[in-house]
Amino acid sequence: MAVQNSALNAYKQNSVTTASPGELTLMLYNGCLKFLSQAKKAMEDKNIQNKNTNLQKAQAIIHELMSTLNMDYDISKQMLPLYEYMNRRLLEANLKNDTTIIDEVIGLTTEFRDTWKQVIQITRQQQFSNSQQV
Repeated sequence: MAVQNSALNAYKQNSVTTASPGELTLMLYNGCLKFLSQAKKAMEDKNIQNKNTNLQKAQAIIHELMSTLNMDYDISKQMLPLYEYMNRRLLEANLKNDTTIIDEVIGLTTEFRDTWKQVIQITRQQQFSNSQQV
């Protein structure tokens, strides 16, 4: 079992160190969704410590997404208030023990993740097309 965990950790570390910036953003969205789901389950199970820990991890990811925005682009200026809103809603969810708020943030995060996935696919297709024309 220890060998499997070691191999899995090495794989995860390699995935992060070899990922493109776009793939790293996708990983952040997926991680945020994982922590939100775990927080919701902990809330339903009345496990206050796990709820709090997982909501804080999701918020840390949202903070990371905020800090990596390039404010030279209009889309970044539009995303910043959305991330701030999501962060504020997670604070409310934590204080009120409200799973519907977590569901709301899960919905937003899923939309952003799916859109980001499409951006990566379109970019790859364009890069492939350009390399074929050379």
